[in-house]
Amino acid sequence: MTATLPLFPLGTVLMPGAALPLHIFEPRYRRLTVDLIDGSVPDKEFGVVALREGHSPDRTGADGMHAVGCTAVVLDARRLPDGRYDIVTRGARRFRLLGLADSAAPYLCGRVEFLPDAMPAGDTDPRLIAMLERAAREAHREYCRIAWRSDDWSEPDADTPTTELAHLLAGDCLLPLNDRQELLEQTSSVQRLREIRRLLARETGLLHRLRAVPAPLGTFPDEHSVN
Repeated sequence: MTATLPLFPLGTVLMPGAALPLHIFEPRYRRLTVDLIDGSVPDKEFGVVALREGHSPDRTGADGMHAVGCTAVVLDARRLPDGRYDIVTRGARRFRLLGLADSAAPYLCGRVEFLPDAMPAGDTDPRLIAMLERAAREAHREYCRIAWRSDDWSEPDADTPTTELAHLLAGDCLLPLNDRQELLEQTSSVQRLREIRRLLARETGLLHRLRAVPAPLGTFPDEHSVN
């Protein structure tokens, strides 16, 4: 399935199911926010794609962005007196960026194809899946015990689909961008579980050695601002 989607390049990777608050003050993204709110953009959905280091889509187009992104759906929006917006979004669907699309809008639009999240053939051994889910959840609990206060995180529901679990576990871990991008691009649900368990164990070990913990999102005033 292909579509044209407004694009929001950021220096982060959005995962399906993860929350992403944004503070918006650049005029073209204010316009996008208005279009999302008033229904000009269907389903209040736009595409978040991670920028490649040292690149800008204004200079290098689609080559300045990673090839796989995730749509964000606007859950809440608050207009500030000076015309800026604070919005809350949540990751929804993964997509592959095929190229930029011609548009009269002031913001970027892309031609995208949506990536399936169904369990691929060969990833359906129930005993293996159950074992990997338990291991990934335990690695997540151990990481969060060290990294966060008890009210800063919660475990995914017990009935979370296997196709979604790794993405939700990654949402509580401040992984480097490249690690998050590889998880987003991974097509095998089973391999994603293996990868998130390995990454969470690695990050837990680093926290033990460094005796430092990550700052929660929103700690710093310019975090996730778009100018």
